[in-house]
Amino acid sequence: QVQLVESGGRLVQTGDSLRLSCAASGDTFTSYTVGWFRQAPGKERDFVGAVTWNDKAYYRDSVKGRFTISRDNDEITVTLQMNSLKPEDTAVYFCAADRTLVPLEYEFWGQGTQVTVSS
Repeated sequence: QVQLVESGGRLVQTGDSLRLSCAASGDTFTSYTVGWFRQAPGKERDFVGAVTWNDKAYYRDSVKGRFTISRDNDEITVTLQMNSLKPEDTAVYFCAADRTLVPLEYEFWGQGTQVTVSS
């Protein structure tokens, strides 16, 4: 089974860009849909977007046009490129993987990486 590790989170300013990575070990992402989620303090975890195992990406409305999820050719890394960051994007960001094309629930999860956007 696949293990996931996120990286790239840090403190940035409003309007900055940031790239998060989700690295796979124990397996590749070839047959997995990989999703990104975020959880702000005191709030529930929210879906951000995902890229399916047949390379189709989809996003929540609030990040469309600002965030892009892509699969690296090595099928070991999935990247979340975040542009025009806003303070409301502040959260712990998690990646998750599942073999279902459009998962309702994800089986495998990373530990999260903190993104803080200062105003």
